[in-house]
Amino acid sequence: MRIDMASAIFDISIHEKIESASCPLPSPWSRMPLRWTCMGIMHFRKATVMTANGAGRVEPADGHRQQRGATAGSTDPLILNGPRKWVLMGSISFTLFILYVLYAGIIKVFLPNQVADIDPANKINNLAGILALMSIATTIATPLSGALSDRLRTRWGRRAPFIAIGSLAAALLTFGLSFATTLMAITILWVMAAFCYNMMQVPMTTLIADRFAPDDRGKASGLLGAGQNIGTSVGVIVAGYLVVNLQLGYVLYGAAVLSCCIAFILVNREPSSLHMEREPLRLGHFIRGFWISPREHPDFAWAFISRFALYMGFTLITTYMLYILQDYIGLSRSEANAAIGRIFAIQLVGLLLSGVFSGFLSDRWGRRKPFVIQATILIAAAYAMPLLMPTMTGMYLYAGIVGIGYGAYTAVDMALMTQVLPKGGKSAGKDLGILIIALNIPLILGPVLAALILNISGNSYATLFTVAATLVAFSALLVLPIRSVR
Repeated sequence: MRIDMASAIFDISIHEKIESASCPLPSPWSRMPLRWTCMGIMHFRKATVMTANGAGRVEPADGHRQQRGATAGSTDPLILNGPRKWVLMGSISFTLFILYVLYAGIIKVFLPNQVADIDPANKINNLAGILALMSIATTIATPLSGALSDRLRTRWGRRAPFIAIGSLAAALLTFGLSFATTLMAITILWVMAAFCYNMMQVPMTTLIADRFAPDDRGKASGLLGAGQNIGTSVGVIVAGYLVVNLQLGYVLYGAAVLSCCIAFILVNREPSSLHMEREPLRLGHFIRGFWISPREHPDFAWAFISRFALYMGFTLITTYMLYILQDYIGLSRSEANAAIGRIFAIQLVGLLLSGVFSGFLSDRWGRRKPFVIQATILIAAAYAMPLLMPTMTGMYLYAGIVGIGYGAYTAVDMALMTQVLPKGGKSAGKDLGILIIALNIPLILGPVLAALILNISGNSYATLFTVAATLVAFSALLVLPIRSVR
């Protein structure tokens, strides 16, 4: 086996090598020439692996594996290669597809119709209140489930127990929604169900950081984004047909997610985590761990703020799509429910065209930021269409353009997120959970802000589109300062 010493010497600085060496170095090493010191460190490390053509390659120090690329040849037992890698990618994508079928169907169709049936005059404020409480619950659930799953040590792994228990509890609560006839019952059941769905979703999403090398995360993110986006479109389309029988709709959606999660766990057996180290649980230290200093980790902070701005603009429009079609475009309620299906079908075409390809190209070119910036600009441009043409033609153009933009964004966004995690992804579950808060907070504030904008502007949906486009465009600028990702 041959070690390419020149590559090893110049690939990583001497300072990093000394700090990450696997055994302590005697003091005389510090006085030796640079080349001798690096060669001595290589002798102590003995970290060579075989490449496909049989040539030796030096593996970076453990602390740098996450950032410098645990490639397809990594010896990390958690990193998947070959067919198992693709099975897990496909499984995550399909399970999240079903989960987002449920999210979209319930949030965009079932709940707005249930709320309007109970109190038509106050439908906007009532729906905003339910979704705000839901988002508070999910904002708590996302980092909490990530942090707890990071610490979990069982023979079934760290993430699988959360996926199993969370999906079961959420399905039972979703079944209960089919019998809810009051705003109080709908609010309690859906808020609890959303909490449980997030308790299983975050550990599942964290598997991208756990099980895939950085060189594969663009593909994994692309497939994950495709599953989510296609699920969002299909969920609304199917819900448009099931809205005449809400009990059947809730039962079918809940049962589908539960079945997929059970199958996911059985097909993708997670290795035991009993052998993994775990720090003693200190409540104060555990709570303080949820604060990530923007000064110490600026790239993480920029990624969070950029994501927050985009999803705030996105939520302003998607939350009230049914009411936009009725009050802005001028459709009847039945026509609006049917039109939502057509809009999301068009959006689905755009998602399919851009989603998966963006993830693969991002991996091939080793670039994330250009894809994210261009995608956000497209989304902002889409919001201009209903302003220029407040007709169904304008809405169809909006759907096609936003589909292409949002498909490209979600395809690369998760890959970028995994590469700005503090401490090389040591607490990936917690840190990704915090980044998901950037999505959940807009779900809390978005409906409230949208209702406030509509109340102040006299139900001017043109103003709502303008504010949404401004927020999304601003999010593109916030990606530029990120330095650790190209």
